[in-house]
Amino acid sequence: MKFIKRSHVLMMMLLSVGFVNAQDRIKIDGVAAVVGDKIILESDIVKYKQEIESRSEGNVDFDNCDVMEDIMTQKLLAHQAVIDSVLVSDVEVAAGVQRTLDHFKSQMGDMDKVVSLYGFDDLDDLTSELTRIEKENMLIQRERQSVVSEVVVTPDEIRFFYNDLKAKGDLPSFGIEVELSQITIEAQPTEEAVQEVLDKLNKIKEDVENGYSLRLKAILYSEDPGVAQNGGLYTITRQSQFVKEFKEAAFSMEEGEVSEPFKSQFGYHILQVEKIKGQQRDVRHLLIQPKIEEAKLTAAKEKLEAVRAEILAGDITFEEAVVKYSHDKATRLNKGKLVNTYTNDAKFELNKMDPKLFAQVDKLKENDITAPFYEETREGEKMYKIIKVTNRIDAHEADFAKDYVKIQQLALQKKEQETLDKWYTSRIKDTYVKLSEEQKTCNFKYKWLH
Repeated sequence: MKFIKRSHVLMMMLLSVGFVNAQDRIKIDGVAAVVGDKIILESDIVKYKQEIESRSEGNVDFDNCDVMEDIMTQKLLAHQAVIDSVLVSDVEVAAGVQRTLDHFKSQMGDMDKVVSLYGFDDLDDLTSELTRIEKENMLIQRERQSVVSEVVVTPDEIRFFYNDLKAKGDLPSFGIEVELSQITIEAQPTEEAVQEVLDKLNKIKEDVENGYSLRLKAILYSEDPGVAQNGGLYTITRQSQFVKEFKEAAFSMEEGEVSEPFKSQFGYHILQVEKIKGQQRDVRHLLIQPKIEEAKLTAAKEKLEAVRAEILAGDITFEEAVVKYSHDKATRLNKGKLVNTYTNDAKFELNKMDPKLFAQVDKLKENDITAPFYEETREGEKMYKIIKVTNRIDAHEADFAKDYVKIQQLALQKKEQETLDKWYTSRIKDTYVKLSEEQKTCNFKYKWLH
């Protein structure tokens, strides 16, 4: 959902997107294994292999038994998560399902094509199956995280890990990396455009208070992409991952009350509390974003072109221009420096970079600056950016000083896997496991038969 903070691609999505209902599939498909209360079908293995091949572009060799064991460990985590009472909220599941639907739509252009391709009766049927998959994947993630949550690596362990790899001749190599800084100029709506939205929301609020359905109004007018599936309805608690303004509105009203229009980073909302259930509230909202005129976008681009020219002429440094001109709060006080959200450091490996960003910086040398380019965020913010390559590092073998953060992550991953190995071994002993005759021939890492 656009106003929920945080993409996760479902690890086993294509494993189940084939997609006949589970009970119907059992009738026409062989059962490869049962782990606890989780069934693994032969078709699941096929789809999982297809997903690996797709992600690796056919460059990864894999053993069928390894694939099977990977699936079984996921099912073990899901099974144990239920036993451990791991909680997943309906709001989080709905958000994940919507991101998946948005991804499918972006790939195929039309949801009817998606529904038809995967053999569902309609969008509700598809959404129901995606909801089941999303919930299981969230349970897997959270159970796994609970197992490794207290795992840390000390500086001595990191150094030992590096020296051990070096002694064995197994040091990893890293591709070309860049460090980047940015300046952004946002295009803001006019006061007239904002007032037009406020007037529209106030009229809708008045209609709802006079008996009209906010659900129908949301379906007609809301710009929240999830509205087609939920009519703007969400169940939230004070701990839910919604923006501050949304939660403040939701928990400041009585049942049936409709809020005044309020602003968040996503636009302007009105919200109605439909039901209060202890610490939970069912709330329905409607979101409208003010329209931004083309002239505003042109002005933002021209302003950034002038800033870039000022930097290239030497009248101001890039870092000074960040403080003076940039609208991006996250980077403005950090000299515009971008942080790689996957590694939490400033380095971006070119061959693992987002394709849109790669297209902008691939050919740039150190200290080069891009021309202004347009970008629109998921929150609906429209802007122009320039990016400077502040550092470019050639492909190289891992170096302890230069690549400390990456080495630390590799050491942590190894220790987490060792912790998971012990957990799998322990839990398998207490879990019902049944394998098909074919799967019994595999030489698994863990002792699934006991």
